[in-house]
Amino acid sequence: MAIACVVLDFDGTFTDVLAEGEPFLKHFQQALYGVLGQDASQAWAEEVAALHEGVDQYGWEVAGRIVAPATADPYLTATCTAHRLLQRFGKGDDEAVRTDTVQTLYRDAYRHSATAFKAEAKEVLEALLATGLPVSVVTNAHTELVEAKLDKLAPRGRERLKVFGDARKFQLEDTQPRDARFDALPEALHLDGVLGRPVYLRRGRYFSALKRIWDATHTGPESTLVAGDIFELDLAMPAALGAYVQLVERANVMPYERAAVERLGARGSADKSLRAILPRLR
Repeated sequence: MAIACVVLDFDGTFTDVLAEGEPFLKHFQQALYGVLGQDASQAWAEEVAALHEGVDQYGWEVAGRIVAPATADPYLTATCTAHRLLQRFGKGDDEAVRTDTVQTLYRDAYRHSATAFKAEAKEVLEALLATGLPVSVVTNAHTELVEAKLDKLAPRGRERLKVFGDARKFQLEDTQPRDARFDALPEALHLDGVLGRPVYLRRGRYFSALKRIWDATHTGPESTLVAGDIFELDLAMPAALGAYVQLVERANVMPYERAAVERLGARGSADKSLRAILPRLR
């Protein structure tokens, strides 16, 4: 089936996540140390090292289930490290309270993130918008902050690029109202031989954002191309719903991410360049 709708992740997909994350990380750490009541630089370094050493074992945990790799980008590493430090220093025994604390730190620090687009970002966005297809950004970041960054980039056709922020792609929950497509999803994807833990699929908030796009554009997952840089967060659920997916490979892309995309056959593809999205529309 021809592609009739394009959905894009933002941070790390169209941006240089390492460059944009530097000022974010500085503010995030300072605010976290304020919550902890002490400079925890050494403990931070220890926890980050542990995450990198156990890259397949550890991750961002929500209600005891890993929802994303811990080391894919600075935002995920900071989030996971903050959870670990709050628990380590006795400030985060209640998960709901701890999650609210970390999300508040994240939102405040994200306002300080740099605007650092990949070299081909404007070119590719303009080419996508020139197709006349509906193109949307679905991101965990706040809508107005991403809108402001896109306004700075100012691609031709910017007014037609819709942004759906606060997607909470990490949140495992049912969708409201109920939807038969979501209800048919299995709980998890098992990548036997390449990953020793499940990849959880039932991400209700993310599905709701996608459903808003499908309802508005009179399309569906089977005619949608989703591009993102983290398989688990961005692509796993859309792929399970029947969408085409494009993994925009990070420098530290994990073997299981490539393997998962390869197992999709013609519906999946991976490449380091954003330009590889464009041939998928033909």
